[in-house]
Amino acid sequence: MKRITTVMALAIAAAFSAASSAPAYAVTTTTRYVIMSENGKQAGEQVVERSDDGQTSVRFIYKDNGRGPELTEKIRYAPDGTIASYAVKGNSTFGAVVDEQFDMTNGKAVWKSTTEKGEQPVNGPAMYVPLNSSFETASAAIAALAATPDNKLALLPSGTLTHRKLAETVVTRGTGEGKTAQTVQLLAQTGLGLSPQFFWATTGANGKPARLFAVVAPGAFVAVEEGWEGNGKTLAALQKDAEQKMLADLAATLQHPLNGLTVVKNARVFDSDKAVLGAPSDVYVLRGRITAVLPAGSPVRGAVNEIDAAGRVLLPGLFDMHGHVGRWEGGLNLAAGVTTVRDLGNDNAQLQLIMEETAAGKLLSPQVVPAGFLEGESPYSSNGGFVVKTLAEAKNAIDWYAQHGYPQLKIYNSFPKEILKETVAYAHLRGLRVSGHVPAGLRAFEALDAGYDEIQHINQVMLNFLATPQTETRTLERFILPADKTANLDFNSQRVKDFIARLAKQKTVVDPTLATFAFLKQKDGDINTPFAPIAGHMPPDVRRGFHVGTMKIADDATLKRYEKSYAKMVDFVGRLYKAGVPIVAGTDELAGFTLQAELELLVQAGLTPAQAIQVATRNGALYTRTAHERGSITPGKLADLVLVDGDPTNNIADIRKVAAVITRGYLVYPHEVDQALGVKPFVSAAPQVKALEPVSSNIAGSNDGVLQRVGLSARERD
Repeated sequence: MKRITTVMALAIAAAFSAASSAPAYAVTTTTRYVIMSENGKQAGEQVVERSDDGQTSVRFIYKDNGRGPELTEKIRYAPDGTIASYAVKGNSTFGAVVDEQFDMTNGKAVWKSTTEKGEQPVNGPAMYVPLNSSFETASAAIAALAATPDNKLALLPSGTLTHRKLAETVVTRGTGEGKTAQTVQLLAQTGLGLSPQFFWATTGANGKPARLFAVVAPGAFVAVEEGWEGNGKTLAALQKDAEQKMLADLAATLQHPLNGLTVVKNARVFDSDKAVLGAPSDVYVLRGRITAVLPAGSPVRGAVNEIDAAGRVLLPGLFDMHGHVGRWEGGLNLAAGVTTVRDLGNDNAQLQLIMEETAAGKLLSPQVVPAGFLEGESPYSSNGGFVVKTLAEAKNAIDWYAQHGYPQLKIYNSFPKEILKETVAYAHLRGLRVSGHVPAGLRAFEALDAGYDEIQHINQVMLNFLATPQTETRTLERFILPADKTANLDFNSQRVKDFIARLAKQKTVVDPTLATFAFLKQKDGDINTPFAPIAGHMPPDVRRGFHVGTMKIADDATLKRYEKSYAKMVDFVGRLYKAGVPIVAGTDELAGFTLQAELELLVQAGLTPAQAIQVATRNGALYTRTAHERGSITPGKLADLVLVDGDPTNNIADIRKVAAVITRGYLVYPHEVDQALGVKPFVSAAPQVKALEPVSSNIAGSNDGVLQRVGLSARERD
């Protein structure tokens, strides 16, 4: 994912030493955190030095997939545990300069960064939230919250932080006479972001949480105090169980079962095959499938539930074709009308868990179509899925994916180019489509030579014309080069035309993720444009984050060049579409909302709004191999239905006005999901379910008649 901070967490270690750089009278306690990826490799560290003169210094680094932040912090805490002064310098995940200061003096808070500046009076304890930081501030928040009578703490510039205890356990280190133990407790913090934050804390003498001990980011890493690493699996298992209960409770609250035959009356149904809006219709749903689509007002007996669409537009469920799903983001997808996500890289065990919980109705989530992640060994490796060195290892991984029902393989940046063609051929032999990034040392045309069915990301396409075999595309160069050079690329040149023609002839799918790559031209302090329409609906800290630039843009000339490059990337996608290259709509960013922005950018590229919706429905089904049951509102298919206010086939911005979603036999109201996640709803008036009086005569026969019209067998009806 682009925003490393959404999955990054740290822990605090306990080791004592004297700091040679400190004054002779100062005693410094050094605490080291180690961050271990799922495959057991160290991905980063955080070193905290606390001096008895009141100064705390932090050195932090985290690297995954050839990128990550490097920060140096200076912190001084107030007597109540909140931050009295704070300064951080360094670089963010994509290389942007980080330079931020905060000071609290005489009840007045003042802050300044490369993104923003502000000041406000403060009455009582309040914790400043830096825009870029290590997790030392999370440790401070744990202690400061524990000192409050109600576990509530004001945040600066705004908001309220809370936490509650979910579980506790005893952890140990060492063996024999050197064995030590302590009690740690799992906390769920709320008030920052769009989901709870989970931290393991040490326990003080009073039984309250004292400081950060460990953080488990499922499927990404475990960060824990140095010396206590052996407890990682135990903590992960306990956290999984605690999260599972919270998620099941959320699903039970926000998923409303539709029991019995339900009719959605008077809806204008979108025909995804023709990309047109049809006449008002009544759509019948039973046990998660569409049983009939009839002209509005047609008599069908036996419906026990009625939803009056009142002329709203009814879309097939949308597809996000580039997700990396987590257990907490499903509500964001459903609230945006996304009922299917193609996952393009995840921890295999974590993804299997998500799919199982979703199928059981215990997780608020869209359905997931998994793509198997295959990476090679290098210092730049991404650590999800399988990391391989040889063709035999690649084949074993493909066998695992095929046996688990994965329809697609995704190849990543460090995959060994020497075995690429044979790997693709074997994946095809096992029935998997093949997509991905272009491995380092190759360009997109060579990926096509190897047999790729699909290419992810517009930057990977642009690198076909900009990179050389010597370009290190596993570093930030894969972003910097397209941002810097696409502006001067001649799209009318023969080599560009030939490449587009080849993509069209081979029907190679392109997953451009345009909304994600808007960060290429975002100047720090300006809002990232795809999120401008939703910023006013977001919690304060999320809204602030939209203004944080990720690229290093030093001057106006660079900004203008990057803006021109990005505009040409959008234009290029329009050229691909017009040439007959299959396009799919994916995000690789903030769940739900980014898919809506992606459709707006497809319209900006030259597609009509209806064509953009067709890409997110019919094309999604075609290229996940689910067209037999998804992608259109057709009898016999899954009832993945999205009711929208306004007309997104005329004004694509109306795609954000989702009033109700039906999927997997449940009715979900986006306004309820939004409220639960701290988001201001986009729609206030939602269609309600009306219970109908049962018809006394021949009810079963009437229902059977509807079902038989669409060819459902008696077994399927049971």
